[in-house]
Amino acid sequence: MRPKSEPEKAAAFTLFVVDDDPIQRRLVSAVAERMGARVVEAGSVGEAWQRLGEPAAAGFAVLVLDLLLPDGHGLDLLRRLQAAGSGLPVVVQTARAGLDTVVEAMRAGACDFLVKPASPARIAAAIEAARVLPFAEASTALPARPRASGAMGEALHLAERAARSAIPVLLFGETGTGKEWLARRIVEAGPRAGRPFVAVNCGALPRELAESLLFGHERGAFTGATQRQPGRFMEADGGTLFLDEVGDLAPEVQVKLLRALQEGEIDPVGAAQPVRTDVRIIAATHRDLEREVAEGRFREDLFYRLHVFPIRVPPLKDRRGEIAGLAEVFAARFSAGAKRLTPAARRHLEAADWPGNIRQLENSVHRAVVLSEGERLDLAAFGAAGPGEEREDEDDVAALGRSPLPPSEANGPAPGYRFSPVAADGRPMTLAEVERETIAAAIALHDGRLSAAARHLGIGRTTLYRKLRDGRIDGPD
Repeated sequence: MRPKSEPEKAAAFTLFVVDDDPIQRRLVSAVAERMGARVVEAGSVGEAWQRLGEPAAAGFAVLVLDLLLPDGHGLDLLRRLQAAGSGLPVVVQTARAGLDTVVEAMRAGACDFLVKPASPARIAAAIEAARVLPFAEASTALPARPRASGAMGEALHLAERAARSAIPVLLFGETGTGKEWLARRIVEAGPRAGRPFVAVNCGALPRELAESLLFGHERGAFTGATQRQPGRFMEADGGTLFLDEVGDLAPEVQVKLLRALQEGEIDPVGAAQPVRTDVRIIAATHRDLEREVAEGRFREDLFYRLHVFPIRVPPLKDRRGEIAGLAEVFAARFSAGAKRLTPAARRHLEAADWPGNIRQLENSVHRAVVLSEGERLDLAAFGAAGPGEEREDEDDVAALGRSPLPPSEANGPAPGYRFSPVAADGRPMTLAEVERETIAAAIALHDGRLSAAARHLGIGRTTLYRKLRDGRIDGPD
């Protein structure tokens, strides 16, 4: 049960509908009147602006705005409202052909959209969500990731805008970039904070059970259905459903998802009647959905329903300013705050490309914490865990306190470098001398790249570092 301070407990509210189609205005008005509203109507941009300038406009609770009007574009009116600092929640309406402008409308401040012809149930749901919005404690900014800027800063900015609306959001980016983290931040900063958040990995749903798991089933709907199951949509009722890897859904499930988005209703397997739900959808994918649509693997109409507010989550290699901060967070988590990264280790992590993104970074730090001794996570700890084995540079060597090669040979000799196991005085070299010469030659052969040299020698990089640190390897003479 919602608090009494929320608007459905009020005796009435005023809805302002702007549409040049009298039939559509009447449909919206009838729905609002059944909700206890008083309705004010306008048929053009000019008439709407005039109404908004009247004292009575201060009592408007929601504006339902058509985008295509005879004397201008609804988007222009929306932008003027935003520039004037209006806090009036706006639900935009558009025909199928107008979906390309919906993203602009959302960024201009609209909180929801309706595709004509919308059902009365869908209209009512949009109006209700818009009415609740000003009562929601959604002013808290999204928690920022360490030094988030550039592409990630833009993603966080868009996420803040998305948090203040009820529209579907599509997060796209490589696997492991933190799409679910961003989805949770959107929810926590919006009116559905504290309500159910149900995450579903669509790519892991068995095809034959996907409909049942998402939409539920009735007892006896199929062999083995011994009792009624509500499904993920019903579990998320009143809250948010996060559909990860939505591009992996089978075509028959895509049809049902489209109906849920359009009508706010689901069809449980075996049910005689549809079931009303109040669920916000946030979807995520690593696929190029536009290409999937062009190649017939993803429904175009579902794509447009999900793609209203797209947010790109950039890969970690484009967010290098976050890497060290994230690594410190993971190190503190896995060591109960007992271990910290050395400056050389931080530089090493920031230089790596991290093809597995945040997930790979987290796993690498976890492994380094397990392998390391003491309170410092140094290069040796990440020698067995980091992904950038080919990226050692002079900083790596300097961190060891010595150079593996004489300064005059810092770039190493030619790949044809050879040494003899016979010393200059004609005696056979000792095993320690042979080891020293062999390692120095391997380092030179690989231009000072210690990981490549270690692999060539068949030893671990940590072992190679230890030999260098212990002073037993001075490089070729």
